[in-house]
This record gives sequence, C-alpha cells and structure tokens, in this order.
Amino acid sequence: MPTNAEMLADVPMFALLDDAERAALAERLDTVTIEAGKVVFSTGDPGDTLYVVRRGEVEIFFKNDTGARIVLETARPGDFFGEISLLDAGPRTASALVTEELEALVVDRGDLDEFLRIKPAAALDLMTALGRRLRETARLLRHTASRDINAVEEDMRSRVQKVADWISEFSGSLPFLFLHVAGFSAWIVLNVGPLAATPIGGFDPFPFGLLTMAVSLEAIILSVFVLLSQNRQVARERVRNDIEYEVNLKAELEIAHMHERLDDMHHEMLARMEKIEGAVRARPASVGPQPAADGAPRAT
Repeated sequence: MPTNAEMLADVPMFALLDDAERAALAERLDTVTIEAGKVVFSTGDPGDTLYVVRRGEVEIFFKNDTGARIVLETARPGDFFGEISLLDAGPRTASALVTEELEALVVDRGDLDEFLRIKPAAALDLMTALGRRLRETARLLRHTASRDINAVEEDMRSRVQKVADWISEFSGSLPFLFLHVAGFSAWIVLNVGPLAATPIGGFDPFPFGLLTMAVSLEAIILSVFVLLSQNRQVARERVRNDIEYEVNLKAELEIAHMHERLDDMHHEMLARMEKIEGAVRARPASVGPQPAADGAPRAT
C-alpha cells in the first residue's frame, strides 16, 4: 500500500508539489475506512472535506426531479470527490455511496489552505476538475428522459425470457396452426380406418386419450410461456409509461422555466417603458416658451 505522500503524487491536483511539499501535506491528512454499502455523505449534508481515494470505489450520484438516479462519476484509486462543498462551505450537491470498501485520505479546509498557499497554481487544476464534473452533469441532465425502451428491456432479458418471447410469438403464427392441423390429421388418420390395423397405426384408438393428454400438457406449458412473455410485456409497458411521464415532466419543467423567463422579460420591459414614459413626461415641462427679441413670447 503506498504512503500518503506517494498517493498524493498520483492525484493530478497534488502532483504539482515536490516530494517535500507532498510529505508536509500528507502529515496533515487523516485516513478513513468505510465499508461497502455505506453512504459517505448525502445530498444536502453540510460538508467541508474532500476525499482522495486510496482503495475501493465510490459512486457519486443524485436524483433529479423525476426521481431517477443519475450517476455522475465512479471515483477509483487516485480520484477525489467532495471538492465543491469544500470550496464554498455549502451543502453537498450529490450523494456518495461506497460500492467497494473505501480507504481514503480526508482533506479539510485547513489542509486545502495550506496546500494552495504552497502551490497557488494548483487552484487551476481544481477548477479544471470542477469544470469537468459540471460538464458531465449537464450532459446527463440533457438526456435524463431520452431512454430507449428497447435497449432497456432487451439488455435485461434472461435466456428463459427470450425463449418465452419466441414461443409466445410462434404460437400466434399461421405456421404454428398449420403444423398442428397437419399433426392432428395424421394422428387421427393413423388411429381410425384401415391404417389403424397396420403396424404404424392403432396406438391411440378413439376417443384418442393419448392425443387429449398431449394437447392438454402442451396447452399448460404453452400458457406458462405465454404468461411469462405477457408479464415481460407488462413490465416493458410500465417502463415505457415511466419514460413518457419523465418526458412530459421534463417538458413541463422547461415550459415553466420559459414562463419564468418571459415574466422576467415582461417585468423588465415594463420597467423600461415606465422609465421612458417618465422621461417623455418630464421633457415638455423643462422646455418652456422662448421670449422673442421684442419681449413677446415666441411660439415653440
């Protein structure tokens, strides 16, 4: 396991320091270990610390207005997270869930002040990391309601579900009907009339008990596969309805945002009109009749 100073050398933001500066900063840092499945922090929590991952993985995510869980980033060894609240001392803007047992270095505001005092140019790398995360957040938000129902469902189908879908589709086709008509006809012909007395016939005389049992078993098995396929179709429609709801909600939010902008423009326009109207009203009062050379007032 690398030391804290060696770990900081692998983090782009701290790689600008020399060995002595990294060693001095590493002495100030604490180390935490968090089990998998635990939450490091949640959205809205107060936060003044940044975490540098030494071992394990952390999923950075938040939930949008539709309740969809959007993963911003998966922090792995060498990555850091929690820098936004560290910089502005505000609440956490996302949640952090440990997916693999985490061992991380904890950088607080005092450590960051010391670090930036030693190497002020490192602030640019910190801003670069923030910009990258903001770009990724904007990209994810643009596509929150743009999901493909086929891709969502096809990738999740098991082998049994694929077989059930194929059987359900084939059982509703004309070839399935023609095959059964041909099979039943051959079965009946072989068990009645002259062919019933031949070596290849007479194995299921009238009223065809064996055929009845075979058809009943086929109907039971076929109905199970059809029900499996129908249940999957119901789940598929549920996902489709969720996507349509998300699209409608996103459109509603966009329309509400447009209304807010229009209201702001309306208020701004009214304020400007009032200012112009006030200037127009004040202008005739300031411009009075000019006296003529002979002392009589001159018309304007």
